[in-house]
Amino acid sequence: MDAPPRPHEPVRPLERPAERAPERPAERPAERKDLDLLVWDAPNIDMTLSSILGSRPASSDRPRFDAIARWFLSEAADHEVEGCVFTNVHPTSAVSLRGWIEALRSFGYAVFARPKVHPEDDVDDAMLQHIAARQSSHRLRRVVVASGDGRNFLGPLEELHRAGVRVVVLSFAEVAGYAQESPLIEFVDLEDVPGAFQVSLGRTRLTALPPGGGWFRPTRPMRALLEDAAALDHHAAADPVPVPEAPAVPAEAAPVPETPGAGAPEVGDVGRVHPPGAPRVRSA
Repeated sequence: MDAPPRPHEPVRPLERPAERAPERPAERPAERKDLDLLVWDAPNIDMTLSSILGSRPASSDRPRFDAIARWFLSEAADHEVEGCVFTNVHPTSAVSLRGWIEALRSFGYAVFARPKVHPEDDVDDAMLQHIAARQSSHRLRRVVVASGDGRNFLGPLEELHRAGVRVVVLSFAEVAGYAQESPLIEFVDLEDVPGAFQVSLGRTRLTALPPGGGWFRPTRPMRALLEDAAALDHHAAADPVPVPEAPAVPAEAAPVPETPGAGAPEVGDVGRVHPPGAPRVRSA
């Protein structure tokens, strides 16, 4: 038996095991969110549009960014979305571009603007850097690149596809052959986006004919051909082409007898038709 405690010794309480603080769950790194990203190469799209139209585009010829945004959102589901427009600003166009940039921002686009001082001041590198940054900060689900510049974008976009990203090129079929030929990239023609243009651009798109056929309107009136011919006749009458005189034959030179058939056209000249537009000389 245990000896009873002595009067001068306090009774010791039963010892309990040391209480430990509850363990906290291990902190996990922030999970990356899904993102659909749209990047727009404004200098390239504008240059391509001018080439297709053959002149500087009017306001009605330019794409509507609100329609582009609605098309982009239609396949984004509930993922995060980001639309970015990259542009150059020439010193002489800074004032006129301000309203356009503010309109883009009101549609939900972020705008990256770089001064255009030297010919090499492009925005392609900035676009690629932004795509890479978003690939690190988010889980890219879809990347839409509006550009016909295959030299800079073909390789990086195919690498994105291999990393599991859906890649779409938004441009014009006339210039975006790199996207149409690549098996890893989807291609959407800008004019196929609903509401992107107020009027038809009048392009000759034989690969997008409706099942019942379609019309291609003339690019100039037929009677313009008569006006061209009249203008050529007037020019020829006002300024006839001088006929050079034959050089004088020295007196001591013996005359050369004419051979049979002299003066007949050569074989290569038979049936030769002068090309249209060549000035015609009216006989006196």
